[in-house]
Amino acid sequence: MRCPFCAHLEDKVVDSRESREGDSIRRRRECLRCERRFTSYERIDEIPYMVVKKDGRREPFDRNKVMAGLLRACEKRPIPATKLDSIVNAVEKYVQESPERERPTTKVGEMIMRRLKELDKVAYVRFASVYLEFEDVTEFMKELKTLVRKRDGATARK
Repeated sequence: MRCPFCAHLEDKVVDSRESREGDSIRRRRECLRCERRFTSYERIDEIPYMVVKKDGRREPFDRNKVMAGLLRACEKRPIPATKLDSIVNAVEKYVQESPERERPTTKVGEMIMRRLKELDKVAYVRFASVYLEFEDVTEFMKELKTLVRKRDGATARK
């Protein structure tokens, strides 16, 4: 914190108090050079992290919504909740690391599908069928055949 009187960068906090509303903290500081006191206020950054939908709409990122989608895709599959939680954590971190505070849902969905594909092929196909919005059974079967070819290729190499 820069002293407003002498511009020195070092100070000590003499007193801290939460505001009446509880939305900020008031700190009484003393400059270590000129010894004058000044007050600073700290507030929580309330700009939400956003996702940009396919149609261009923006909405706040909701980790519960991501988890709900994963739970639906993984229903009756032998996947530990900790694995799903780690996927959600990774997605949340990805969104929060955006310099613009927003990410397109296409990138978020691709990230989820990549991780599900490594974790459980059935859950991946379930998630992909909703996320990729297959128009008909042909598109769905094409994705399944791609998975089978990759699996058979991996099995042949062993």
